[in-house]
Amino acid sequence: MDYEQIQTEISDRIFTITLNRPERLNAFTSRMMEELLHALDQADADDDVRVIIFTGAGRAFCAGADLSGGPNTFNRAEIATGEETRRDGGGILTLRIFECKKPIIAAVNGPAVGVGVTMTLAMDIRLAADDARFGFVFPRRGIVPEACSSWFLPRVVGIGQALEWTFSGRVFGAQEALDGRLVRSLHPADELIHAARDLAREIADNTSAVTVALTRQMMWRMLGADHPMEAHKIDSQGVRAMGASADGREGVLSFLEKRPPRFTMRTSRDMPDYYPWWDERSFD
Repeated sequence: MDYEQIQTEISDRIFTITLNRPERLNAFTSRMMEELLHALDQADADDDVRVIIFTGAGRAFCAGADLSGGPNTFNRAEIATGEETRRDGGGILTLRIFECKKPIIAAVNGPAVGVGVTMTLAMDIRLAADDARFGFVFPRRGIVPEACSSWFLPRVVGIGQALEWTFSGRVFGAQEALDGRLVRSLHPADELIHAARDLAREIADNTSAVTVALTRQMMWRMLGADHPMEAHKIDSQGVRAMGASADGREGVLSFLEKRPPRFTMRTSRDMPDYYPWWDERSFD
């Protein structure tokens, strides 16, 4: 696919995706969604990619949905093409992010509003520029939160904070986002991408790709488990599988020999037999 609204770059085993409509503050479109889905597929399939970073071109991360379509921007009945039900594009994207094998870091370099912030909730770690701004502005546009944010946001920040932000729809600053646990840390704008890359390198340089992929899914999916026994079952399968694996043996041997590990297992071919352990989901 030829990208028109995003840019991608691979360096030091880090796959950087840049939302690239700076003249529109990187406003989200169906074309951007399709390009992001394609880029995530490419990153997931490439064993040389260990970490994904999302950021924005220009002075914004993403100003939300492109509203240039006017009052019918969110009126799916008006733009449907024979389908009885149309799926939310932000949700299609966050569900793909949720399924990803690679850890994902959001480097929020400027305003992140509407889908511009909800798309980051399915990402694993969020860093922000100290002048970034955020807004779950849906009630001020007469619509409801999207991109599966009613599932993700309370799990990221807690139900009380989630409700305050989504009830008021107000735009708030980076410090409030930090205080509310929406972001992990704040950085001067010119240092943000370097901080994100430093964190990505820590993961890429020191860990087993298969272990990280399993851990990512274990942590996210156990948020919906109804008893810790469910985690115990998956933990036990993982310990058995990885303990007998090449990476498991290398991890112990490198520790005993006091040297950096040389992990060789690849997510494209070496995931253990029990993966994926969850039921398939479909949209009806």
